[in-house]
Parts: sequence; C-alpha cells; structure tokens
Amino acid sequence: MAAWTTEITAALRAALVDKVERDHQESDRAFLRRRIVVGITLVIGAVLLGISLSVEPGEAKFYPLTIGVAAVWIIGGFLSGPLHLGRINFAGALRRPVITPIAIGLAAGAVFVLGGLMVREIPPLRDFTASVLDHAKFGSLPLIVFITLLNGVAEEIFFRGAFFAAAGRKRPVLITTIVYTIATLATGNPMLGFAAILLGFVLGLQRRASGGIMAPVITHVTWSTVMVLALPPLFA
Repeated sequence: MAAWTTEITAALRAALVDKVERDHQESDRAFLRRRIVVGITLVIGAVLLGISLSVEPGEAKFYPLTIGVAAVWIIGGFLSGPLHLGRINFAGALRRPVITPIAIGLAAGAVFVLGGLMVREIPPLRDFTASVLDHAKFGSLPLIVFITLLNGVAEEIFFRGAFFAAAGRKRPVLITTIVYTIATLATGNPMLGFAAILLGFVLGLQRRASGGIMAPVITHVTWSTVMVLALPPLFA
C-alpha cells in the first residue's frame, strides 16, 4: 500500500473509528435533567423546522423562522448540560480536529453534488430537491448562506452534542442518526431525510471518536457551504 493511502486510512480511522480517552461522566440527576431538556427541545425544534420549510420561497418570514430553529437547537443544547469540543489523534498527538473534518466535509459535499447530477434526471426527486433550493434562488443568497451555516452549527450543538450525550452508551450513533432523520422529515421532504441519514451517520461517528462537537460542526458547515453554493446552479 502506498504511503499516501496509509496516511489517509490512518487519518480516517482517527476521525471516524478510534475513540480518544475522555472522562465525561455525569450524575444520574444531571443525566435525567439532560434527557428532559433534550426531549422538550426536540419537539419544539422539529415542529418549528417543519413550519419554516413550509414557507413559500422568497417570503420574508422564512428568515426569522429558520433563525428561530437555530436558536432552539442552541439554547436547548447548552441548557441540557456541559458540551465538549473533543480531540482526535493527528500527527502523533491529540489535537483539536480541524483539517480532517474540513476534508471529510468537502468529500461529502462532492458525493452529494454527484448525487445531485443523477437526482435532477428523476422528476419526482428533482422536484423535492428543487423545492428546498428555491429558497436560495428566490431569497437573499448571503442571508441564506448565513442561515444555512448557522443551522449547521446549531444542529451539531444539539444532535451531536446534547442529544448524543443523552442517548447513553448503547448505540448512540445509530440512535442520534435515526432521531435526526425523523426530526428532519418533519419538513415533509424525503430528500432532506435521505441527506440526514448519510450525513448524520458520518457526524455521529466523528462525535463518538473525538468525544466532542468540534469535528461534526466543522464537517457540517463545510458540507453545507458546498451544498448551498453548488447545488442551486445544478437545479436552475
């Protein structure tokens, strides 16, 4: 195996598979409180998310609604209890994850763009995808980019931060991916649900490996940037 493939494999293992040592124990009372806050936040956030994406593209109320969704995820995430940034093994030392999450986000973005090229040839799937991208087409692009990235950060604070911690030790990646997908399906758009399955699983692996939200946040923001800038022209 070539040296570069060995390095890539090692980097991916560190980012997605190998768990770093950490001590994030909390009392039974704190754990119960976290679960209660997470449950309430999840219901409010999912309902508001469904309402926000039911708004017609170009309507002004779309912006405060989507910012409100982000606020719900962020407030609920921090109210639930302590959150951690996490570390991964990089170049022989434990470091805050930056480069690898960006690379994973770009790779995921490339996969979705290639998928978009196929989806646009299938009318029902094209229509579902275009209905989401129309907000970027008819709205203010800088504001749409800001809201998209803000919601990416907010979702990771809640789903890979608070909710992941509340899910317990048995299959947290699977549990958070399923719940993240169900919450996303509140929008009524199956294409968003499909994206949530794939992206949520990768982000969950990063959270489990690193022990924190920094890697998922960076990957999600990178992926979102690619999506909001590259997909609309494909479905114009």
